Amino acid sequence: MSESQGAESTQRLPVLEKADEGGHSQSASAADYEPVGGENGGRFWSARRVPAAIVALLLLLVAGAFLYDIAAVRADRPAMAWRRELATQLAERPLDDTWVLVGAGIAAALGLWLILLAATPGLRAVLPMRRTHPDVRAGLHRDAAALVLRDRAMEVSGVQSVRVRMGRARADVRAISHFRELDDVRADLDTTLADAIKGLGLARPPALSVHVRRPGRKG
Repeated sequence: MSESQGAESTQRLPVLEKADEGGHSQSASAADYEPVGGENGGRFWSARRVPAAIVALLLLLVAGAFLYDIAAVRADRPAMAWRRELATQLAERPLDDTWVLVGAGIAAALGLWLILLAATPGLRAVLPMRRTHPDVRAGLHRDAAALVLRDRAMEVSGVQSVRVRMGRARADVRAISHFRELDDVRADLDTTLADAIKGLGLARPPALSVHVRRPGRKG
């Protein structure tokens, strides 16, 4: 795997060791290894702690209020005013009433939101890496991947500054070149960044999009 040399804050990428047929040890990057069992690994699933805590708290409050009111009625005390008013409104309002439709729409939207959270992985900022061991999963944060690509791009001759936007499906690189022909700089960036993306060891390497322009005029 190629090493990032652009910024001191960027850590060196891991290098693995494997033995060849003759028993000699040779250096190889994670990109040289095939995924175990042909499995590329899916996205990491989020724990959804905040939505789960909010739903649990709301259910606890509603259930506690109803439980307290039912216990009060069982103790020969009058039902709370809000429950009597709610029962009256539900009994008297027609189904096509505006407030009934609004309430039903809100409940349906919340239900669809919870189903969406339960059915989707989340953690969009973590890119899954190829699995080289059946018991180990690894992920790379988008910001870290973008930093590696930025540092590698800055090594290309003629590049003055680079902005990298790393997505799950595409890496968008926008560079400013202050000398050399733009086509030559773009070709070198394509080669260098394609090698860098391969060296990241991602399960689904993103497509590369490179844009190069001249710096704008000052003033």
